[in-house]
Amino acid sequence: MPRPKKPRFVSAYPAIAAFVPQGVTVTGEIFMSVEELESIRLSDFEHLDQEMAANMMEVSRHTYGRILANARSIVAEALVTGKALKIGGGAYEFRGMGGRRRRRGGRGHGRR
Repeated sequence: MPRPKKPRFVSAYPAIAAFVPQGVTVTGEIFMSVEELESIRLSDFEHLDQEMAANMMEVSRHTYGRILANARSIVAEALVTGKALKIGGGAYEFRGMGGRRRRRGGRGHGRR
């Protein structure tokens, strides 16, 4: 039995959970986890280096690099092949106000 995944920390659940190409026939769906989206946000939108971003997600730099590489591969596949990109799920926790953490799991809608 595999070891359970250690949760990664994200700032917020994405406001938009799906991107669908317009004007073409959608050829399928591809899924991205919330922590993969967070890695793209930190590196490509916030322009943080991998070490700082890894510290924010509380993972090793090597693990962060793997998450980021996989996320970029998913985005590239969705853009090149015309697939719908759906975001959700993964092993993550939110960083709440004042340093409090809200634990979420499964498809991003765990117990409240």
